[in-house]
Amino acid sequence: MLQTIVRLRAQVQLSALKVAATVLPLPKPLTLVGNGSSTRLMETIQAMGVKRLLVVSDRPLMEIGLLNPMLRKLKQLKVEVSIYAGVTPDPTFSVVNEGLNHLSQSGSDAVLAVGGGSSIDAAKAIALAARNGCKPRKLIGVLKARRRGLPLFVVPTTAGTGSEVTIGAVISEDENHQKGLIIDPRLVPVATALDGRLMKNMPARVTAESGLDALTHAIEAWSSDFATEETDGYARAACRLIFDHLSTAVHRGDSLAAREAMATAAHYAGLALNQAGLGYVHGIAHQLGAFYGVPHGRANAIVLPHVMAFNRDACETRFGEIARYCGLASEDSGDGEATNALIESVRRLIAEVRIDTEVPGLQPGDFNAILRGAFAEAHGTYAVPRYMDYRQGRELLLML
Repeated sequence: MLQTIVRLRAQVQLSALKVAATVLPLPKPLTLVGNGSSTRLMETIQAMGVKRLLVVSDRPLMEIGLLNPMLRKLKQLKVEVSIYAGVTPDPTFSVVNEGLNHLSQSGSDAVLAVGGGSSIDAAKAIALAARNGCKPRKLIGVLKARRRGLPLFVVPTTAGTGSEVTIGAVISEDENHQKGLIIDPRLVPVATALDGRLMKNMPARVTAESGLDALTHAIEAWSSDFATEETDGYARAACRLIFDHLSTAVHRGDSLAAREAMATAAHYAGLALNQAGLGYVHGIAHQLGAFYGVPHGRANAIVLPHVMAFNRDACETRFGEIARYCGLASEDSGDGEATNALIESVRRLIAEVRIDTEVPGLQPGDFNAILRGAFAEAHGTYAVPRYMDYRQGRELLLML
C-alpha cells in the first residue's frame, strides 16, 4: 500500500513537470564547434559587452597551461579576468561559496567555466546564486531561482556530462557528500565551445568514465516516458557516436576525430536529457558516489547494464530500435534479440575501455539507505519506464 501511495504521488509530480517542460522554453546555447573554437568564444564574450570575467576551473588544468591561450586572448581583447581554480571533483557548497566570494571581490559581470562537469556545475551555481542574491543551497530543487543568472560561458574539457547545455547542476553537501540537484532552464549557458583539441591529453580513465556518463544520459533519455521525437533524435545520434568512437578516444587519445565525435555525442546526450530526463542509473550512481566515493561516470557504468536489464520488459521495443540503429543488431533481428545485443554491447564497451566495475566497500547493510536516497531523487523527478521497489532495488544492488 505504501509503495502504491508513493508511486501515485510521484506520478502527480511528474505530470506537473511534464506540463512545465511543455510550457517553459528550453534555451540552447550558441555553440561553437571545432579546432580553435575555445579561442573564438573569447571574442564572443568580448562582443557581448563583458568587461570583467570570473574564470572558474580547477588547479590541474591551470597547472598544465590549458587555459593559457584563452587567457591571452582575453587580455588582448582587454577583458579583465579573475581566476577561481578551487573546484574539486563533485563540488560541494563550500566550493561554490568560495567561488561566490571571488566573484564578489572581483566585481565580475560574467562567468566562464573551463573544465569538466564539476567546474561547469560549480560555475552554474555561482552565476545563478549571484544574480539571485541567495545561498546556493536555496536553489536545490526545481525552478527555485527567480531570475536568470549572470551571463555564463562554458568550455568543456571532458566529453561526458553535457553540462554545457543542460538545465541541471549537481552540488554536494560538505559533510556527507549527498548530491543536491538544481534544475532550472536559467542555468543554461549563453554560449559554449566544443574544442576537441583541448581533450586530446585527457587521461584514458577519465575519457572512458566520461564517455559512459554520456552514454547513460542518452540511454536514460531514450528510455524515459518523457521522450519526444526531438530528444530521440539527439539520443540516437549520441549512442551511435559513442559506440563508434569511445574506444578510439580511450586507446588513441590523440585522435582529434574521435575527440570531436565524443564532444558532439556528450552535447547531444545533454540536449536529450534536458527534456526527457534521467532515471534509476543516476539515482543509484549518485548514492554510490556519496557512500563510497565512486566517481560519477564510473558509478553510472557499473549500474547501467543492470538497470537496462531491469527495464527490458518495458523498453524492449525501444531498445531493439536503438540497437538496430547503432548497428549492434541486424535489421531483421527481433526486439528481444536486439535488446540482448544492446545490453551485451554496453557490457562489452565497459570492459573494452577498462572501467573498474567493483564498488569498494559495498555492503548490504547500506542498501536501504542507498535506495532511500536513490528513490528520493528519482521518484517524482524522473519519468522512469518501470517503477522499482525496495525488494527489486536490493536484488539489483546484490548484482553489483
